[in-house]
Amino acid sequence: MDSTVLTTEDALRELVLFQLGQRTHAIDLHDIREIIPRRPATRIPGAAHDVAGLINVRGTIVTVIDLGARLNARPSNIDGSVILVQHGQKLVGIAVDEVSQVLRLSPAEIDPVQGDSASTTGLPSEHGGVVNGLGHSGDSIVIILDIHTIIKHVLL
Repeated sequence: MDSTVLTTEDALRELVLFQLGQRTHAIDLHDIREIIPRRPATRIPGAAHDVAGLINVRGTIVTVIDLGARLNARPSNIDGSVILVQHGQKLVGIAVDEVSQVLRLSPAEIDPVQGDSASTTGLPSEHGGVVNGLGHSGDSIVIILDIHTIIKHVLL
């Protein structure tokens, strides 16, 4: 009986929830190295609109992606947070409005999204191809993002 509990426990997906405008989004906890308060970034001439710039995190230069600008066409709140993600050998910052909590969901509470997520879920087109699931927590729906796909698209 204890092994069943452990198996169920192991199957839970841990997600960090954050706000972008009025929507709640999430990324997998295991992808996150650290969360820090947002700070001014040095702009990069000629960079895409969704690259907020560069910050120094304890001697490491980090490119910060403004996820609000990437997904909502509205920059993230300057008083928000930066989620640090290890992407291969590179540390990348993801600027969001507000980090709220860690949520644990079972596979039954997550609807998978295949292919063009915008057309299959009714989400705005800016979410196409970067959503890997819709989580259900009470009456709320959480948009689970594939953060590594987003980083690849921005940092080409």
